[in-house]
Amino acid sequence: MGDKFGQLKVTVVKGKRLVIRDFKSSDPYVILKLGNQTAKTKVIHSCLDPVWNEEFDFSFSEPAEVLKLQVFDKDRFKADDKMGNAHLSLQPLVASARLRKILGIASEGTTLRKVIPESDNCLAADSSINWVNGEVVQDVWLRLCEVESGDIELKIKLINLPSAAPSK
Repeated sequence: MGDKFGQLKVTVVKGKRLVIRDFKSSDPYVILKLGNQTAKTKVIHSCLDPVWNEEFDFSFSEPAEVLKLQVFDKDRFKADDKMGNAHLSLQPLVASARLRKILGIASEGTTLRKVIPESDNCLAADSSINWVNGEVVQDVWLRLCEVESGDIELKIKLINLPSAAPSK
């Protein structure tokens, strides 16, 4: 790991159009990974459009890492079924936080950057990075890979930023 940069709050908001892995539905949950840190949501039973609204804290280091997530179907008597995975580069979020500090932007609701779907992320649509309540915030819809369908909505906040860029 590199230099400590701050705290990352990730809210797993909801999923939509998740795939069926049981007879008529699925019992989905999400596992988030950032570096060697892992977090898991609760299981939502019999639902293909689950709402979690669960918030997780991660320590964040430089260089910027990739946030990874996996969705599984909870099974009782066998291994849990995979329902897809996604990843998101945190570099645009970090660059936006640095830009905000350098320019001294303090206006509530200022859009710092727009991120478009590319190969280094699994964005389902364009995503804006904004300055909200003293935090750099990105709302994203991630398209699940290696599966027929499914999207996951996350809200990512970068907080507790140091006053200067980390030294190398």
